[in-house]
Amino acid sequence: MNTTWKGKAGEDRAARFLEQAGWRILERNFSARGGEIDLIAADGKTLVFAEVKTRSYQAFGGPLAAVTPAKQKRIAQTALHYLQERGLKFDSIRFDVLCVLPDRIEHIPNAFFPPRTTL
Repeated sequence: MNTTWKGKAGEDRAARFLEQAGWRILERNFSARGGEIDLIAADGKTLVFAEVKTRSYQAFGGPLAAVTPAKQKRIAQTALHYLQERGLKFDSIRFDVLCVLPDRIEHIPNAFFPPRTTL
């Protein structure tokens, strides 16, 4: 199984996981100026930008370790483009990470919060 297919399958699992929790998926794979956000969803009145990391095992820090400060900055910049482009109104925004492993999905709400100067 190649990594592109594995990543897509992981995103599909993560989207179903969030939908089963009552969330509404607004966008998948939103791209803008050198960045991409895997899932953008509404959790009630909160707009959530979610990074999905799929791994076959937990070695080397697991999926969460792959969401580096540089990756966080790109996600935040892309989120800003999304907000400017769409003009949506939500009470708050949040950056979550979903770690998709063979036997489970670990959801980390508020996994990171970019500096206020970024957003």
